[in-house]
Amino acid sequence: MGPAPDPGSLTIGAFARVSRLSAKALRRYDELGLLRPARVDAYTGYRYYEETQLDRARLVAWLRRIGMPLARIRYVCDLRETDADAAARDIGAYWIQVEAETAARRDLATFLIGHLSGNPAGKDVTAMSSSELPSTSSSPSSSISSSPSTVTSSSASSPAARLGLRYAARSDRGLVRETNQDTAYAGARLLAVADGYGREGAPASEAAVEVLKSLPGTGPEARDGDDLLSTLAEAVEEANRAVDGFVDSGTTLTALLWTSSRLALVHVGDTRAYLLRDGEFFQITHDHTVVQSMIDAGGLSPEEAASHPQRAMLLRALDGSEEMARPELRVHDVRAADRYLLCSDGLFTAVDADVIRGTVAAAAGPEPAVRELIELARHAGGADNIACVVADVVPL
Repeated sequence: MGPAPDPGSLTIGAFARVSRLSAKALRRYDELGLLRPARVDAYTGYRYYEETQLDRARLVAWLRRIGMPLARIRYVCDLRETDADAAARDIGAYWIQVEAETAARRDLATFLIGHLSGNPAGKDVTAMSSSELPSTSSSPSSSISSSPSTVTSSSASSPAARLGLRYAARSDRGLVRETNQDTAYAGARLLAVADGYGREGAPASEAAVEVLKSLPGTGPEARDGDDLLSTLAEAVEEANRAVDGFVDSGTTLTALLWTSSRLALVHVGDTRAYLLRDGEFFQITHDHTVVQSMIDAGGLSPEEAASHPQRAMLLRALDGSEEMARPELRVHDVRAADRYLLCSDGLFTAVDADVIRGTVAAAAGPEPAVRELIELARHAGGADNIACVVADVVPL
């Protein structure tokens, strides 16, 4: 028989009762390093906890109740021990993502109710999720940061909203790849990045962006409600068809369509969109990759994901297949002084997130921002193609 437990120690059953976590959950959290016991009996294997661990346990329980993935809970709990304010900000950033995704599901449900009942979905419907699409990107193989064909800088406006966009876009081959398969585009109504893959990745990414450039919603008659939902859904299908025919190739696609005083998001794959608002920098897309799914399930930490052998494997992409992957489609309300960044993985896998945030926040305008971001990625080795779009929401 092993030694008696220390006075004041709680068995796993007692700790489960006071922390409102099940014993099964506590064992799982021990395995993940999220909430380790204070002591494990060497003879019996029984786990014992201290009362001082209750604060962390309760925080874990609360964060699970709001649906936060286990890997992110571990990050928040660890962060709280050194910087409680930073932990609070991270919870706020997570909740912004949850609200955006919930709004997308709500609007899709509204759309489907109207569609199936034969009634319009309603003028207030502004977001939906459509059929899943494969992910890749493309861009002229000769496109580099100094190429006029990949740099755009101008402004767009909506008289009704009294807000406009000032933007810049650029793609770069990098220092290692022989061709540039990334496409970056910024126009009067559309911001887009696409990251092509395969032998014909460059034309695949370019073809997907070309479809969005021709959207009716990108003109002066920008659409809302059912028209916008239908336009976005049809555009995703057409973009997927446009990629068909490129042998063993596909593309990711992340784009923002300016409509009145809002931006409609279309996203599939691992290209990303970020928002800088009131000094806070948020990723507003979710990577459709194998490693991200493992992070979400709590089986992998973000640090482990950075070196995982499957970190580049996509779960969704545009590849021309008949059964399309489901993209994210939703609408974001905008505010004056918002700054958006769209980019390919050639940027965020090479440059630290804090450096990206600092650069985006400090740049005098969109064009200086994209130039500096691409230079940072090249300075970090330029192992992949790089695509960046930066846009400011400005009062007219």
